[in-house]
Amino acid sequence: MSLIPATILTGFLGSGKTTLLKRVLTEAHGQKIAVIENEFGEENIDNDILVADTNEQVIQMSNGCVCCTIREDLRSTLSDLAEKKRKGELDFERVVIETTGLADPGPVAQTFFMDDEIAESYLLDSVLTLVDAKHAGQQLDDRQEARRQVGFADQIFISKSDLVEPAALDALMHRLKHMNPRAPQQAVHFGEVPISKVFDLKGFNLNAKLDIDPDFLSADDGHGHHDHDHDHDHVHGEHCDHPHHHAHDDDVKSFVFRSKKAFAPAKLEDFLGAIVQVYGPKMLRYKGVLYMKGSDRKVIFQGVHQLMGSDLGPKWAPGEEKLSKLVFIGIDLPKDILLQGLEQCLV
Repeated sequence: MSLIPATILTGFLGSGKTTLLKRVLTEAHGQKIAVIENEFGEENIDNDILVADTNEQVIQMSNGCVCCTIREDLRSTLSDLAEKKRKGELDFERVVIETTGLADPGPVAQTFFMDDEIAESYLLDSVLTLVDAKHAGQQLDDRQEARRQVGFADQIFISKSDLVEPAALDALMHRLKHMNPRAPQQAVHFGEVPISKVFDLKGFNLNAKLDIDPDFLSADDGHGHHDHDHDHDHVHGEHCDHPHHHAHDDDVKSFVFRSKKAFAPAKLEDFLGAIVQVYGPKMLRYKGVLYMKGSDRKVIFQGVHQLMGSDLGPKWAPGEEKLSKLVFIGIDLPKDILLQGLEQCLV
């Protein structure tokens, strides 16, 4: 049986998750979706869409979608759903997990990698984060959960952008990009997002594409120093075409390491292993496409907190410049230690 794709939907209170979910659940897209809700939500979906006896854990909807609330832990809910699907008691093609507005998506994502039974049934597709343009500035300033949700995202949807001035929206997008340069951002109206932007994003696939906005990567090239990017996580006028954005010193930051020299495999493995042991809880997402000594293929690695995986990617094409590129997104990570350590792993 093929793996069931799963999407984690997160976002701060009032950012429009429920609106987006209602749309996903009621739109005639022909897909059968199971939605798992953390039920301390500020507004349960049930009120509007589901008129049913709420003692029932799983509710089948008119368009074939399924909705259930987490009564115990996520693991057992996922495993129940997969079993019902295998027995033909429930028919669904994919799962969406809506976290509560205050949740850290990390442990939810880790469930898909740490638990063998879950990993044999499901494939984590992506983490989607909704950001409310009107209130995001304050939420990001005040709440680490909101910053973590941004750091974890594979795709960021900005809702309520019509309620703010263009300059404020621009500043918010700039701030989000410095926290998470991997995730494309899109302003959406009332959570109306085409389904194609929600599913099959392959955010956790080990592929050789490292999605970082090219402007972010080139922000300080041309300064004549060696080929690593150092000053990426704070916004200074000189690095940046928007001198009016003042720097928010968010604890969730990202930085990029690049080098044309090859990595020594054993050294890199030891270093990354040690870093993950020490800083794992603060490392939200990290990913790299690596040029390794002795391999004619790209090596792709990525991780969530302490969990890290790697795989051989495609061969370097003839004439292609061999280059390692890594992005780290985390909370108060010691950038200098990481950059120096990576440098010491080069051949």
